[in-house]
Amino acid sequence: MERFLSRHEKHLPNHFYNLKADLETLPPPPLSPVTHGPLDPQELLPIFPAGLVAHEVSRARSVPIPPAVLAIMAQYRPTPLVYASELRRRLGTPAHIFYKYEGVSPSGSHKSNTALVQAHLAAAEGVETLVTETGAGQWGSALALAGQALGLRIHVYMVGSSFHQKPERRALMEMAGAEVTASPSGRTRAGRACLGEGPDHPGSLGIAIAEAVEEAVGTSGAKYALGSVLDSVLLHQSVIGLEARSQLAEVGASPDLVVGCVGGGSNFAGLAFPLLHDPLGRQAKCEFLAVEPAACPTLTRGRLGYDHGDSAGLTPLLFMHSLGKGFVPPPLHAGGLRYHGMSPLVSHLVAQGRVKAVALEQDRVFAAARLFLSCEGILPAPESAHAIAAVIDEALRCRETGEARTILLGLSGHGLLDLASYRASGGAGS
Repeated sequence: MERFLSRHEKHLPNHFYNLKADLETLPPPPLSPVTHGPLDPQELLPIFPAGLVAHEVSRARSVPIPPAVLAIMAQYRPTPLVYASELRRRLGTPAHIFYKYEGVSPSGSHKSNTALVQAHLAAAEGVETLVTETGAGQWGSALALAGQALGLRIHVYMVGSSFHQKPERRALMEMAGAEVTASPSGRTRAGRACLGEGPDHPGSLGIAIAEAVEEAVGTSGAKYALGSVLDSVLLHQSVIGLEARSQLAEVGASPDLVVGCVGGGSNFAGLAFPLLHDPLGRQAKCEFLAVEPAACPTLTRGRLGYDHGDSAGLTPLLFMHSLGKGFVPPPLHAGGLRYHGMSPLVSHLVAQGRVKAVALEQDRVFAAARLFLSCEGILPAPESAHAIAAVIDEALRCRETGEARTILLGLSGHGLLDLASYRASGGAGS
């Protein structure tokens, strides 16, 4: 079997896949932050571009990828599907391990997929500035580069602990022309309220979202962009799973287990959703595993119910697993996996038992990253390493049972801009 499977353009889809068209039941609908009644999509227009709102509420199974976006995507997509032969050999497992590698994108992660769509939709409507938040910096980097390509100004509120831990990510955003502000900041009411608790507040994604939304709503020519959680974002990420399904079919493979890390749920959903509802029914036996950090166990310990996506209560209430909008996680190195809430669609599937969830400790995750680097020659993002750790566990279980399962791993990005985190964890030399 060839190690690097086909990247032929025939695997690049020209439509997104919308899981909502195939679900027998949907999650409870979003609620208005003002009335707490069902949200009217018109209420989202002061925050988001109209094109994104249309994607958010769509129930169509197939949504066209804008040609201008497809042309840019074709510069790096389809992304490689790789057979992890050396990892398999090192583990001594009969399991077959494939990984879908999103680290070849301009920003080094899957986040570019939705960043390009959101920037295109905003530019088409005459929006001048997109305001957003970022945790570890993957989303902020992706939107900064998309804004540069499509002529938009970008302002990023970066969670304070990551702002200081990850200067390389900040530098990339600034090189792409974005303005980056540590959150909480003194620029917004939400930020000033948090700083009142102490000048060394580490921040959280909920706080950064509140700051970004407040600025976007209060600034002429500005809209807000979100990198995960929303149905529209998961829709855009479906290119990952659509490609993987086509690439696997070309070599006659079909996964028994699909594994991805989860923070807000977008990269996991992008890989899993097209495989969860394969139109040919080949994935009926497939299992799906979402892996989160033990320090931010949204799916495994969070409450399923309505909560705001931001700390100030400015955003609609979503029916999701949540640790509470006021949750401030410890400054773990996998900064992209410390959001208090989870995608309603992912939450819905976990509640139904169609997706399983597990939380892993950081030490195990970083050890898995080091092993993957030594075997496959790729330093994974700390977020992605959570999925790798779970795959290693399953591969070792297969070694004990003799099962030759086929495992598909979502490798959502590289860790070349996360070396400071690896060094701090003892995973890199000085």
